[in-house]
Amino acid sequence: MLVQARELFHHSLENKYMTGAFNVFNFDTLTAVVAAAEAERSPVIIQVSMGARKYAEDFRLFLECIHKVIETCAVPVLLQHDHCSTFEACREAIEWGIPAVMFDGSHLRFEENIERTRELAGYAHARGVWVEAELGSLPGFEDEVFSAENKYTEPDQAARFIEESGCDALAVAVGTSHGGVLSDESLPLAFDRLAEIHAALPDFPLVLHGGASLEKDLIDAVNAAGARVPYLRNASEADVSECRRYGVCKVNMDVDNFMAYTTAVLETLREKPDKYDPRVYLRPARDAFKNQVRHKMRNVLRSSDKAGLFAGSKIV
Repeated sequence: MLVQARELFHHSLENKYMTGAFNVFNFDTLTAVVAAAEAERSPVIIQVSMGARKYAEDFRLFLECIHKVIETCAVPVLLQHDHCSTFEACREAIEWGIPAVMFDGSHLRFEENIERTRELAGYAHARGVWVEAELGSLPGFEDEVFSAENKYTEPDQAARFIEESGCDALAVAVGTSHGGVLSDESLPLAFDRLAEIHAALPDFPLVLHGGASLEKDLIDAVNAAGARVPYLRNASEADVSECRRYGVCKVNMDVDNFMAYTTAVLETLREKPDKYDPRVYLRPARDAFKNQVRHKMRNVLRSSDKAGLFAGSKIV
């Protein structure tokens, strides 16, 4: 069932869990996320991105498919457009019926980020759409926005930003990265900074981007199957899980799912090199994607078994 962002995020805050936001780009990844959420009895956020727009042969048709799947889903689902770096990209998403959008102005000067976000928030709110914004920057590349530095979110700026921009949720930079960085160890999260932000915004929904952890065993597995993925690292799953105690109610996590998906494809083709039917290797890939999402829901987000707490939920 489709739920509104405000309802979902405040439910997360009240019940001390986080909702995972998982980017999908085809029917297999879409149904994998939904199947995981139903199996775990967990609320979930289905996200689409600028990359998904480019990948899909007909993105509008894919959106129609997403809406149909959400209608039949037994757990609470929010549909959101991830990282839009322009007003126009957000406007298109809103016109297409996406009820929550993320405007990424992290590459802009502080004052300009406020101004652009305020402009979008006015447009979106008039149409009943939720707006997530970002303050600070994460190293790495995310669709159309690249940052070479990790610039932590300043608590005093965060308070001013939400007051003047009118955004509904704020993605903060506290040590994670987009896609990981070369390191022998997991990246430390700045919990002191996150605590200060939460203290400045005690009832405001915070968002963590770069929530995939790139644990060593995932990279070992994909490389053993034939890939040559460098040993990139991110914040540990244990640290990401702790963020739920500091006002974080939404976590974007994708790379681990993609890694599991790719590993399953490579392993299947290695074990069955004579097979060329895509169904032979895409079915285990879909299952691997689903199982990775289930793991995140139960062991990191702590959102399993929370779906039944929603009024009107089909889960009993």
